[in-house]
Amino acid sequence: MIIRTDKWPLQTTQQQLDYVRLTQVAYRSYCRALSIVVLNNWPALCQAQSFSAAVERLIHPTAKNPSPRHTYFSKRFYKFPSYLRRAAIEFVKGQVSSYLTRYGQWLDGDRRRADARPPMFTPDSGCYPSLYRGQMVRFDEDCKSVDIKLWDGREWLWHKMSVKSVRQRHLQGKTKSPALILARGHCHLSVPVEIRRVRLPDEKRVCSVDVGINTLATASIITSNGTVVARRFLHPAADIDRRDKRSRLISKKARKTGNLSKGFCKGVYRKIGNINKQIAQITSKELVTFALAHGADVIVFEDLKGWRPKAGRKRSPLRQRFHGWLHRSLATLTEEKFVEAGGRVAHVYARGTSSWAFDGSGKLRRDKSNATQATFSTGKRYNADLNASYNIGARYWAWKHTLTRCKDGQLLGDRSSSGKPRMPVTLSTLWPRESEAPYQCPA
Repeated sequence: MIIRTDKWPLQTTQQQLDYVRLTQVAYRSYCRALSIVVLNNWPALCQAQSFSAAVERLIHPTAKNPSPRHTYFSKRFYKFPSYLRRAAIEFVKGQVSSYLTRYGQWLDGDRRRADARPPMFTPDSGCYPSLYRGQMVRFDEDCKSVDIKLWDGREWLWHKMSVKSVRQRHLQGKTKSPALILARGHCHLSVPVEIRRVRLPDEKRVCSVDVGINTLATASIITSNGTVVARRFLHPAADIDRRDKRSRLISKKARKTGNLSKGFCKGVYRKIGNINKQIAQITSKELVTFALAHGADVIVFEDLKGWRPKAGRKRSPLRQRFHGWLHRSLATLTEEKFVEAGGRVAHVYARGTSSWAFDGSGKLRRDKSNATQATFSTGKRYNADLNASYNIGARYWAWKHTLTRCKDGQLLGDRSSSGKPRMPVTLSTLWPRESEAPYQCPA
């Protein structure tokens, strides 16, 4: 099972928007007061058979518990819904547990600096109310409208709202309790959906992706015997130009300013980050569509986690382009989308995929004037990003066929000096060989 969250925007009147704001304020005030109670009684609450029931005995009066220890809650929060109260208890439990864990680590000496101050407990958190189906929220059959119980300052009453748009994901899985989100004057439901994970049929094809600077992503469909079925270049040039234009604007302002203060060009940096997020979302969706259209059940990336750029001078245009490189966010978003579709994402060792020719002719030479082009030792000219994508797919299949012990791209060595060549795995490794070849590609 996997959980995915959909955003359902709500059509509200100004009065309903005010009620949502009051509900959010009331819920956060409740959580803030409850967090003090839970923190002060944490050892006893952890030993109780039911954490939620133990907290309720402290704050909520009932026929069997007419005089709870803390009467503030029944006086301050009039007719606070029971399901909303239990949602607040679970949220506060996580907040207090996190604080005590971090404080314990600080006492044990696990600190970033020797003079690091202890973590502070901040009960005022930006949480949102969770709505239990049937008790706090009711959907109609086609999910075009929703009834939500809101606090209007005097009573908790039901209010009907229209849903602007929904995805079809909730038809394929089971919806969980949504959260009521109010941000920037707009209201929406954050609806988690539990989806049963399926597996795509094994067609013995992979989609290998080279994430680059000159071309954002170059994808190739590679079969187990080294056949290239399809290729595609993904490079949203218009969005990238919009991002780079703002990066140049920052450089221009920095040269004029000299000493940069905290928060320099904060709005421009925020815009660049939003454009990058949009580029990653669009490109990852196109990658998944391309892989599914050609029957690939695995998407292969280079393992660039933790990689930091070294090329380019400080504050140079090349260094700026590296800082805007989407090598991690693109791989993460692609994996999230492809796993939901039933596929898998794998990562292989990155070194040598771009510097060795896919045909086995040896190292290649990149053009200094045009880095997208490369020259093989045989004199052949070829696209460098396509060459890298071929080798990425070949490394996956070499690991799958146990030609390598891991995905490091090196063939298994012999005891003698002769035998397999001392070069990384390339696409030519998968091509059928004669019987006298030092290794065979399995069928």
